[in-house]
Amino acid sequence: MLKNIYILTIIFGMLCVPQIIYAQDNTNDEPEDDLGNVTDAYQESFFEALKQKAIENYERAIDALQKCKEIDSQKPVIYFELGKNYNALKKFDAAEENLKIAIKMQPDNEWFLDELYDVYYRQDDIDNAIKTVKQLVKYHPDYKQDLATLYIKKEKFTEAISLLDELDRELGTDEVRTEMRNNIYSLSGNADVEIENLKNRISANPNNENNYLQLIYRYGQTGQAKEAYDTAKQLLSVKPDSKFVHLALYKFYLEEGKVDDAVASMKLVLNASEIDEQSKSKVLKDFVAFVKKNPQYQKDLIEATDGVDTQKDTESLSNLGTYYLKSGDKAKALQNYKEALKQSPNDFKLLRDIILLQIDLKQFNDALKQSENALELYPAQPILYLLNGVSNINLNNPKNAIDSLEMGLDFLVENPKMERDFYLQLSQAYGATNNNVKSKAFAKKAEAIKVSN
Repeated sequence: MLKNIYILTIIFGMLCVPQIIYAQDNTNDEPEDDLGNVTDAYQESFFEALKQKAIENYERAIDALQKCKEIDSQKPVIYFELGKNYNALKKFDAAEENLKIAIKMQPDNEWFLDELYDVYYRQDDIDNAIKTVKQLVKYHPDYKQDLATLYIKKEKFTEAISLLDELDRELGTDEVRTEMRNNIYSLSGNADVEIENLKNRISANPNNENNYLQLIYRYGQTGQAKEAYDTAKQLLSVKPDSKFVHLALYKFYLEEGKVDDAVASMKLVLNASEIDEQSKSKVLKDFVAFVKKNPQYQKDLIEATDGVDTQKDTESLSNLGTYYLKSGDKAKALQNYKEALKQSPNDFKLLRDIILLQIDLKQFNDALKQSENALELYPAQPILYLLNGVSNINLNNPKNAIDSLEMGLDFLVENPKMERDFYLQLSQAYGATNNNVKSKAFAKKAEAIKVSN
């Protein structure tokens, strides 16, 4: 619904001007006060009404407008303003009465009609809303979309579809109208009508990609997989460079066992600038799930996502990190793990893997900070104390390392391999403090633990 908005700065600016004459040259513009040569009493009351309305004091605004009407009852803007204030107070009968007077005085004023439309719409008086919007459609095409919405509410689906088709012809296809159209077919429960409509639109305009995509979607929703696949192939033959068709094709390829074609389609989608991030994210999720079962395609996944700024969920980012790690690109692995952590900041596995990689890449300051943050979340996890100790040792903070490592040992239960690692790190930390006795003692403890591979 189009909304007429007064700009408060203009209103308050008017209050500072002693005498202003407004002329309404274009009835499609926001109605002006049209004061003309009026008495000071009228002007004062009118401006008082505007001021009170601006601060949502509608009753006082109405009182001021009634004084204006007593002075001069022939100005349509008075009835318009009364209608707006009554509408704001939900006194719809009074609002309708005053707006109808304003419209009778000035039948072609868009803003008067629009306010009356709002009065009917707020009461869910769809029949009168339709009558009013039919008068408004000549001013702006948006009103046609409003009219289509009202037709849907009245279950006049044929009229609604006709209007949407008209708007598509005039303005091109639009996501909102497409959703409205899908809503109509869902409400009517007649998918065959929509499918036939889309087939007719394709016949009339074979180069319109959007019609094919809608038909593929509708076939998919009604379980007609073969027809959806055939339509996708038809689109590909008409528009070989289409990127959007691959949003459907990769699934069909996977179902047919055409794995290489499916992978090629997924890679194409992820690198297509014209495809929105949400769609790419869904494809990426499917790609990651596929590679999990078919690890021989890890390289393809990494190639497809390398340098592509796609919205990825935690699982996808984490899996990508693992794939990069397996391929030997530790920096890229760390980058993906950190992105995943932004979405799931309390994920213990991610925290652990990030610290391990930071240590491996000799980013000891980052590892120390990350381990301290992780310990605040998980104060009973011995691995975090071990990693914190390793970071401190490499930053030449052996005393801090000893404190962390000895505390971590208190939480360690039946894990010989980690226990051995603790002892080795304690031996190194005490050695750095020149406490050779304890250093050798912990080295012997480590040596005494037999760890099976």
